[in-house]
Amino acid sequence: MPEFTLVERPDSLGDKLEKHARVGLDTEFMREKTFFAELCLVQVSCDEKIYCVDPLTGNNMGTFWDILMAKTWVVHSGRQDIEVIYQSAERMPTCLFDTQIAAGLLGYAPQLGYANLVKELFDVDVPKSHTRADWSRRPLSVEYLHYAAEDVEYLLPAFDLLAERLDKLGRLAWANEDSAQLLDPALYDIDPALAIDRMKGARNLRGKRRAAAARLAAWRESEALRANRPRQWIAKDSALLEVVASMPSSTDQLSKIDALPAGMMRRAGQNIIAAITAADSDDNDYDPPRPPNESQKALLKSMQKLVAECAEDLGLAAETVASKRDLSAIIFDGDQKSKVLQGWRRDVVGNRLTQML
Repeated sequence: MPEFTLVERPDSLGDKLEKHARVGLDTEFMREKTFFAELCLVQVSCDEKIYCVDPLTGNNMGTFWDILMAKTWVVHSGRQDIEVIYQSAERMPTCLFDTQIAAGLLGYAPQLGYANLVKELFDVDVPKSHTRADWSRRPLSVEYLHYAAEDVEYLLPAFDLLAERLDKLGRLAWANEDSAQLLDPALYDIDPALAIDRMKGARNLRGKRRAAAARLAAWRESEALRANRPRQWIAKDSALLEVVASMPSSTDQLSKIDALPAGMMRRAGQNIIAAITAADSDDNDYDPPRPPNESQKALLKSMQKLVAECAEDLGLAAETVASKRDLSAIIFDGDQKSKVLQGWRRDVVGNRLTQML
């Protein structure tokens, strides 16, 4: 088990981090009962030291964040870590290196887990025995803290090894480029107006029903944000879709929908009816996506074949170069900002895909 130091005054760690250009970083958080994830622990490694920083002590963290944000973070599958820190500290680092991304660009399996990467690189077994722990409870047990420390123990050694191998292949810039995409605030900012895209089953709605669903999704998102509760706790997708199917014009009609709990009727009945009524004046021209035609299906297969051939030449999984979803977005949605048409992917295959269009 790795040695670690529990830090209950985060700002006191500043001098110890100041001299390091990069740090290994991981977090523990809870989000089962809240809209926003609750940051419960920040694990930081540098040289031979590991620090488990407790953000729940109520002590100042301003200096800690200032210094940490100026470092290069080495993370593994770091999107959720960045999200929870961005929402907690309202900022993010200027430079990032994701070891999962780096491993994929060396031909390892896409989405390779941290424990599997450590096994591949160092032939060390990392136990994963507390994945369902309640990290918000205090005091944290020594066993939990050891588990948390293990998640950063090998990040910097993995960086050294992966970066060296990538550099020899001329792909280090690829890893930096793909890692930097995780620092786009748009990935983590929440816009209730876009909440309709998260409502399962709303994709094929038309006309006023689509407009009403968009209004209800935005209302639910705003309520979830205000109460800091999961969306489905405010109202389930299935319940809102039943409302849209019925399009009630009064709370009396709304009360006849079995999927709506009585408590929701009392709490939000008027708001739901108001959203449906307001949808009458909204744009009702939304056209659901149409099934692909035979020409589009053939084009997708041809693109997948080209990507697979390119990936094989590079010794990579096809998914690492471009997924079926990426290619579908280009064909069916005209997405010219797809990652396969940008950066290093544009050079190795994106330009040829564009010609096929």
